[in-house]
Amino acid sequence: MVMGSSIAKRWKQLSGQNNWGGLLDPLDINLRRYIIHYGEMAQATYDAFNTENASKFAGSSLYGKKDFFSNVGLEKGNPYRYEVTKFLYATSQIQVPEAFIVRPLSREAWSKESNWIGYVAVATDEGKNVLGRRDIVIAWRGTVQTLEWIDDFEFNLVLPEKIFGDRQSEAKVHEGWYSIYTSEDARSPYNKSSARDQVINEVRRLVDQFKNEEISITVTGHSLGAALATVNAVDIVANGYNLQPKNHSHEASPVTAFLFASPRVGDSDFKKAFTGFKDLRALRVRNALDVVPNYPLIGYSDVGEELAIDTRKSKYLKSPGNLSSWHNLEGYLHGAAGTQGSKGGFELVVNRDIALVNKSIDSLKDEYFVPVSWRVQKNKGMVQQADGSWKLMDHEYQDDVDPRMERFV
Repeated sequence: MVMGSSIAKRWKQLSGQNNWGGLLDPLDINLRRYIIHYGEMAQATYDAFNTENASKFAGSSLYGKKDFFSNVGLEKGNPYRYEVTKFLYATSQIQVPEAFIVRPLSREAWSKESNWIGYVAVATDEGKNVLGRRDIVIAWRGTVQTLEWIDDFEFNLVLPEKIFGDRQSEAKVHEGWYSIYTSEDARSPYNKSSARDQVINEVRRLVDQFKNEEISITVTGHSLGAALATVNAVDIVANGYNLQPKNHSHEASPVTAFLFASPRVGDSDFKKAFTGFKDLRALRVRNALDVVPNYPLIGYSDVGEELAIDTRKSKYLKSPGNLSSWHNLEGYLHGAAGTQGSKGGFELVVNRDIALVNKSIDSLKDEYFVPVSWRVQKNKGMVQQADGSWKLMDHEYQDDVDPRMERFV
């Protein structure tokens, strides 16, 4: 476990203690693995998301918390062990594109107002030994449809009062990201409290539970999920939710955001506020031809440090690619595994299976004989019953489900 021991010793540096100085170009081998690890935690939100509109559970997680990482393929061959402690649900008080909130067609839908938007997980004792500390991970789900939402969305700026309160801050953030993060809906058993309140309460609970240990808080996401992760990360630090209870020796826990294909979140004042927090770091991974990181075009600023990759350099991928392949998260992780810096080519120095690139798109060259969009549920969730009939059964019992919804499980 040389890899694990080196990460355990260097985790503060890898989490951006020195803003990743000297580690990005060329990309440090351990940072490369670190980025892929957190990217896979974000990818799990896609792999677990139920997008089948015919299902009464469309918009929820296919899997329960207990065996979550096993079901999304993150246990075999993976030294980083975590357990999911909380599922997160979101709604929006303003109109957002359909790509953000999936609506079930069924009149018996589990929820008409809310979607599963991510999870909180914490390193197990075994994971802690590999990672060098007790890591709390918050993973936010991105959009699961095409990129048409970019053209349909209005990029209005608002004051994020629930984050910065009355600090006299002039920082503004995107209205859509902020609404999804902070909206409640009394009609929904899943969003009587906002995604913000859900995640903050869970972080506070875990920080208190592990108050005698060294803790890190790592937030990750792709696309819309990266925007939510940025808002979440600054919220945690701005309001001291990374501070351990008084009379304990450890200082504030560092908060690091690993952001993939992130749109811009706020204006120049938001960037100034973000940069001013000493315990907050962000690393944005950006693929050369991906259009999403360019949005919004006017009035917004990037935060944190940037790692530039270019998947066009990969000999494994169809050339030149397209808007979907340039934005796809598995494509990003392939790029992180092989990028050789701004002046180099592409070489898979991390043994990451190229088959993963074709998980949800058609990106690998045909010569590798990997099926297109191969990750699908067996029979799309249809299960044969004892009498020979077929029934859609595509949902695991959620142990934090509202009791009124148990009849659907």
